[in-house]
Amino acid sequence: MLFCTGYTYSNLSRLFLRLFVGVMFLHVCVRQFLDLGHLPAEFPGFWGMDPATSMTILLIIEALCAAFIILGFLTRIAVIPPLVVMCLAESIVFSSYDTVTPTLFTFQPGYPVMFIGIFLFILLSGPGKISLDYIISVHLIETNDDNEIIEKA
Repeated sequence: MLFCTGYTYSNLSRLFLRLFVGVMFLHVCVRQFLDLGHLPAEFPGFWGMDPATSMTILLIIEALCAAFIILGFLTRIAVIPPLVVMCLAESIVFSSYDTVTPTLFTFQPGYPVMFIGIFLFILLSGPGKISLDYIISVHLIETNDDNEIIEKA
């Protein structure tokens, strides 16, 4: 028989999940940044930029989003760009098994699906109470309550 203590530890588990996915995604970004010189010419550039510049900007955005996810800062917004990137990565990995896939992405098929699932969970559940989002929201609520008390007096 299982005994219930009344504690669910959901905030702690969300912290560990954020830390895990943030560090893993940062690891993927660093590995891709180190392999930037081996970037295939088939990588599509965006907004008229060459492929190397496009990939560098993409990696900087991914690294910033991973850092924001780890810290729990603007978490639901920071999850959206990596979620889109992982959806595109999964479509590229599944659509072609040619020379572009191993050099462009440093992970095996299936890893993007793992990231997509975790990012969707974080997007739906939020960062939890052990995050900068929560600390900032509590501070804003307390500041707003103090302002209302001063205005009523």
